[in-house]
Amino acid sequence: MTADTLTPPKAANRLNRILETVSSAHELNRFPVNIEELALGVNGVFGWKDKIAEIQAADIPGFEGCLVSNDPKTNWFILYNDSMKSPGRVRFTQAHELGHYILHRFQKDSFECPTAGDMYNLSTEDKDIESEADEFASYLLMPFDDFRRQLSDCVDLDLLGRCAIRYGVSLTAAILRWLEITEVKAVLIISRSGFMKWAWSSKPAFNSGAFFRTKQNTIPIPPNSLAANDSIRQERKGVSIPGRTWFRHAEEAMTIKEMKILSDNFDYVITLLILPTVSDVWPERTL
Repeated sequence: MTADTLTPPKAANRLNRILETVSSAHELNRFPVNIEELALGVNGVFGWKDKIAEIQAADIPGFEGCLVSNDPKTNWFILYNDSMKSPGRVRFTQAHELGHYILHRFQKDSFECPTAGDMYNLSTEDKDIESEADEFASYLLMPFDDFRRQLSDCVDLDLLGRCAIRYGVSLTAAILRWLEITEVKAVLIISRSGFMKWAWSSKPAFNSGAFFRTKQNTIPIPPNSLAANDSIRQERKGVSIPGRTWFRHAEEAMTIKEMKILSDNFDYVITLLILPTVSDVWPERTL
């Protein structure tokens, strides 16, 4: 398997099979993945001469992480922003940069990876490779088969929080992984100071009209929502609220479940909305 034939899932799954074999043979904890140990030896897995020589925190304002090489390209270096306080964000960033090394290192000599909010300013090509590195990191840190085994019929922020701990990632990363695989109509909203920073919907939710166009739009948090209530710092199980609180075209009798938690640094709000299976929130068509 060469770099030209590797896709994010293929590359991550190959490494996961090796990690599964090693952890079983030596009775080691399978999760969370030790990215630093893996990255320093990954060139041997693929038979590549250029290697990752070092992983370290660095003063790189404006960037989550970087992958840079020396001249000539014999050694690569993974850097991650030393201001990041969450171990989960650090691990995901390291895995993201590892993804660049495996998938993209023949395309460029360096990769400077911005925060999620700055992705809009990238070229289409750069957005594509950043998305591929994120996909690789998700598959590596949270394999689908294992992730599904952690789920139950009733998913809430408690359960997803346990997944985050298992895989050593942020709660946001665990929720996004769940949204990829779930048949539940669910929407994740990240907000700050009363406005949405960004939002992401599961496919069933998106197909029912439950999504928010946050790109280059300023969307306020609904005043009657749990997210807007500063006196409630967290609600992990969820409370039922009128669907029209968030979706003005919802049927009058429709209710949704809203969950909320403040981030570790108390600078933004994580909101998870669960919609009824049979309900849509598209505006009525006019003839």
